[in-house]
Amino acid sequence: MSGGFFEELLGQSVVDKDKKNVPTSSFTGDGQVVGIYFSAHWCPPCRGFTPALAEFYKKMKSKGLEIVFVSSDRDEDSFNGYYETMPWLAVSFADRGRKQQLCDKFGVTGIPTLVLLDGKTGEMITKDGRGVVQTDPNGDKFPWK
Repeated sequence: MSGGFFEELLGQSVVDKDKKNVPTSSFTGDGQVVGIYFSAHWCPPCRGFTPALAEFYKKMKSKGLEIVFVSSDRDEDSFNGYYETMPWLAVSFADRGRKQQLCDKFGVTGIPTLVLLDGKTGEMITKDGRGVVQTDPNGDKFPWK
């Protein structure tokens, strides 16, 4: 697998906080870890985990971690409000087909789920990224392979 894997998985680009497109190739590659974060504002465990993940992300971004939010919110206003609390990238809310493809690919049946992938090969590091954040809060074992 290569950078093409991530373009196939996430599309040519994802969106940032300003709704600007960010090329997938800009955050994938050697030494990178890509977290796919499945979450929604209506989910109490998600609202509990998201602030901890945000703090973790702020520490780990410079080491090569990028996170992409995949929303299970029911409408775009809910997505927008919840995404405001997050410092990372997102799959556009309008791309519901991609959201379903990602859930199917990674077998996501409950949220919050954080899937960690090798940013060069696309290979799954773990489907329990939430556990990684909770057991390695300083990222001492990054990239967790």
